[in-house]
Amino acid sequence: MPDLLNGVVQRIAERLKARGETVAVAESSTGGLISASLLSVPGASAYFLGGSVVYTLVSRRELIRITAADVEGLEPLSEPMVRKFAERAREQLNATWGVAELGAAGPTGVRYGHPAGTSVIAVTGPVTLSTTIQTGSDDREANMWRFTNSALCLLRDVLDR
Repeated sequence: MPDLLNGVVQRIAERLKARGETVAVAESSTGGLISASLLSVPGASAYFLGGSVVYTLVSRRELIRITAADVEGLEPLSEPMVRKFAERAREQLNATWGVAELGAAGPTGVRYGHPAGTSVIAVTGPVTLSTTIQTGSDDREANMWRFTNSALCLLRDVLDR
């Protein structure tokens, strides 16, 4: 984990532990980096209920029970769609907070027309926020870390409210 994320993750862990709150994660193009970052803090079992990499349609159906009906009418790689994934992750594990990320890390875009470097991220729970990231880069690993950073910063910002 890049050093700059360490402070963000520490703050998230402190907030969640102090409040007795929990988090569940469903991530796609970050490939588990959001979950791994949250788990890097000793005592993470107090707040981290679980995470899933929902990179394929099969994993989305099986791990967080997203169906075609759940996302019917929602544009792919959109904030409304990623909010649905965050809600489902939260519901599946009965967590206080759900975090979800869907994106195109690169080096190519996705069939829906979104270029590499595109990610949508949502946090749901007592407060719901979502954002869209456009890095303008096709560097897969760099994008994965930028998306992870954005997701963790969004969670931190929600918890700081």
